[in-house]
Amino acid sequence: MKKTVFVAGHASLPQGMAAKGIYGTLAIVAEIDRKYGVIVQASCTLVTPLAQEYIRSILVGHSLLEGIEEPIQQIKECYHGAAQNALIAALKDLYRTYLNGSGQASQKVR
Repeated sequence: MKKTVFVAGHASLPQGMAAKGIYGTLAIVAEIDRKYGVIVQASCTLVTPLAQEYIRSILVGHSLLEGIEEPIQQIKECYHGAAQNALIAALKDLYRTYLNGSGQASQKVR
């Protein structure tokens, strides 16, 4: 059995964003270690490579077993782009999907 799982989260983008014209919605995808819940790799559908790498740097290394409050707080404090709310919503969606697939659905997503 593979030691990681692939999980995706999606959210609507605000009008006027370049990514909305290209993708329609924002997606965050992550490869997550099954045993420890650590995000090993992550990507998102923001348009610029810098924005994609910035979000990746917030997510990689974080354990979803500890919840998602920390990366959400980092996005709120450090990412001041138009997609901030969509990133948070997509991350919450990814977390819900992870919990449902890992048997930890008793945890609460805020």
